[in-house]
This record gives sequence, C-alpha cells and structure tokens, in this order.
Amino acid sequence: MCVRPIVLYASSPELLRKKSDAVQDVTNDARQLLVDLKDTLRRHANGVGLAAPQIGVHKRAIVVCLGKTPEGKQGPPVGIINPEIVEAGRELPDFDGCLSFPGLYAETVRPHFMRLRGLDERGMDFEWTLEGFDAVMVHHEVDHLNGILFIDRVASPDKLYTDAEGRER
Repeated sequence: MCVRPIVLYASSPELLRKKSDAVQDVTNDARQLLVDLKDTLRRHANGVGLAAPQIGVHKRAIVVCLGKTPEGKQGPPVGIINPEIVEAGRELPDFDGCLSFPGLYAETVRPHFMRLRGLDERGMDFEWTLEGFDAVMVHHEVDHLNGILFIDRVASPDKLYTDAEGRER
C-alpha cells in the first residue's frame, strides 16, 4: 500500500496547472501508479476521484468511484489510463469539490452525458457511456490532466463555499 501526499493548490498551484503526458505503455510502473492513486483515494473518505497530477505525477491516469453500491455508497475506485472524452452533452449545474482544495466547494456546470475511451487497468482499449454524476466526476478528473481546476469552472469567486451545508443554499 502506497498512500501518497495530495498536492494542495495553496502550496503548489503550478503542479496542478501543468498538463499531463500520455502513458505510452501500460507497464508495471503505470499499473503501480493506478494502485497508488487508489490507495491514496481510499485514505480520503470524502473523495470520489483522483488524478495523477494530484499526487505529483504528470501522466494521464485517473481513478474514479463509479456507480453506487446497494447500500448507496460510491462504487470502488476504477483506474483509467489515457482517458479521452469523445462526446459530451447535457451540461447541468452540480456539486463540485476537490481533494486538492480541502473544504472548498461550489456548483459547476459539467456534462451529465459522456462517451469516454481509454485503456483499462490491463491496458485494454474500452469505450464507455457515462451519465449523471459519473460523467461529472470523470469530467472533473480529465480536467486535472489538462491543468484545469474546478475553481476555473465556478461562475464567480463568491459562489465558492467552505462547508457541505453551504451547498444547501
């Protein structure tokens, strides 16, 4: 198990703004990166996704907790290498937050429908259709790979809030 420190925007904005490079081959190093991302995400109970730049690695790899368990919890983390959004639509406002901005939240507008292609954890090509919060979450993490942060998608700074109760506004 390798839990890595999460890069915080307040400490290193330049690390979070840097674009990530494609993973050339799904090697043991790439698989280990996904394991590290999963281990780190599991350590943060309120997180549902994590991108490699958030642990200081500028490779196109993310993990996301898709779907819901029968108990209503987010599903287990799934690794995606070189995710590429090939179609997106039905943009709607939704809740947004980020482990690199602990305690900061906002409403952002993101697609609630998406077709995504990439490589799975074994290096096999896939194409998925995602809807609802799953699409929102993947879009957030792919943004990280492009140096785009959720604060960039907030209508104005006064729309940010610092506690989960604020989203009831």
